[in-house]
Amino acid sequence: MTKPLTIIAGSLLAGLLTVGATFAANVIETADTPAGKILTNGSGMTLYVFDKDSAAISNCNGECADLWPPLEASNNARPIENFGIIVRADGERQWTYKGLPLYTWVKDVAPGDTTGDGVKGVWHIAKP
Repeated sequence: MTKPLTIIAGSLLAGLLTVGATFAANVIETADTPAGKILTNGSGMTLYVFDKDSAAISNCNGECADLWPPLEASNNARPIENFGIIVRADGERQWTYKGLPLYTWVKDVAPGDTTGDGVKGVWHIAKP
């Protein structure tokens, strides 16, 4: 069972009437799995944290980021509660949870897959 934690990634566009305003949104959800309650992206794919990251700094770049795609935050995204945004070394914006950058794993192919947990002893499922 998933429960959406909608992250509002935008705000009212300047100059638009409130009635017709458009919001952009990324969704981070929680899901119940055999590993317990976890964070997933809007497609139900498991989110991970990396032990080699520092608070608000991603140390997964280049080939690492090819295997562990960062959870992208749009230019209109705004932090909310425990969810923040960092700017990566490549200039892209990435969501964080409690200061830790969030990633997916290319070998997870279906919602609920958790094959990245424990990879090289430094990748772990992001849990609320």
